[in-house]
Amino acid sequence: MVQELRSDHAGETGAVYIYQGITVVARWRQDAELLAFARAHGDTEAEHLKLVEEWLPPALRSRLLLPWRMAGWLTGALPALFGRRAVYGTIAAVETFVDVHYQQQIDHLQVHGGPDGLLPLLLRCQADEQHHRDEATALAGPHTPWLLRLWCAVVGSGSAAAVVLARRI
Repeated sequence: MVQELRSDHAGETGAVYIYQGITVVARWRQDAELLAFARAHGDTEAEHLKLVEEWLPPALRSRLLLPWRMAGWLTGALPALFGRRAVYGTIAAVETFVDVHYQQQIDHLQVHGGPDGLLPLLLRCQADEQHHRDEATALAGPHTPWLLRLWCAVVGSGSAAAVVLARRI
């Protein structure tokens, strides 16, 4: 489970920085709605990061935190330059990936067991991520332009690659 917690820590670190990137651009664009979205979601991700850090000592965390921070910030800031819809689509894509990632860990713990308190933590984080996904999906609207679909596919692939790296390094 250390490898999985390491990937969760890296992911929550990246998530905090996604919302920081969105926040910078939303301030620059003076977009109060997007700023409120980023602050609310960012606060939840910061809480998740703190909870995961309570489970994973510093020596066992990913040594690639700087790249995770940079990638997260860019994953938030770049779509924010294109507007709310791009941000909401990006967040829906990220949270869809995170939901599946947490579910795999939850399934493992339900079959094999694990440390007391870890399963409720993962279930809580997953529920928050599902809420973020559902909210972002609703805000993005029913039609996703092809360029945003392409970007979201890149984000999903990048998230998968990041998990593989974070488990090892």
